[in-house]
Amino acid sequence: MKTAFQAVLKKYQPAYMEQLKAFELPVEQAQFTAFPIDLLQTIEDEQHPVVVILADQEPVGFFMLHTSARVAEYTDNPHAMLLTALSITYAQQGKGYAKQGMNQLASFAAKEYPAVNEIVLAVNKRNISAQKLYQAVGFQDSGRRKMGRKGEQLVFSLPL
Repeated sequence: MKTAFQAVLKKYQPAYMEQLKAFELPVEQAQFTAFPIDLLQTIEDEQHPVVVILADQEPVGFFMLHTSARVAEYTDNPHAMLLTALSITYAQQGKGYAKQGMNQLASFAAKEYPAVNEIVLAVNKRNISAQKLYQAVGFQDSGRRKMGRKGEQLVFSLPL
C-alpha cells in the first residue's frame, strides 16, 4: 500500500509526547520492542537520542539511537551508535513509513552525529519482518549473536 505522505526523521520534541503516548502495537509486535512513552519516561540524557518518524507533521514512528556504553555489547567500533525500539504505531503500519524512515537513517546520522560511522542494532531471530526491513535498507548481518529477553538476537550493521 502506498502512502500519500513522505516520512521524515526528526529529533524528539516535547510537542510529540501526547501522540507518542497513544501509540498502539499488537501483542505479537510489542514483545519485540518498547512503547515510546515507556522509554521517554526513563530517558533524560543525550546518550539516548530519541528520533521520531513524522508523516504529515504527525508522529507515526519512533526509535532511539544510543551512544552509551551499551554500544560496545554489539560492536567494537568506538564510532558506532546503537539503534533500538523502532516501532510504527499500529494504525499507520503498512504504509511504508518504517522503510522510508530507515532509508533516511544514514543521512540523518551523518548530519546530526558526524563522528558516527556505523549504526548497529539487534533484531530477534523470530522477527522475520524486521530482519527483512533492515536488510532492505542496507543493514547487513554482522554474524554476531546476543541473547535477549525474548531469545536469540542477530546483530546487524549499517556502515555510514
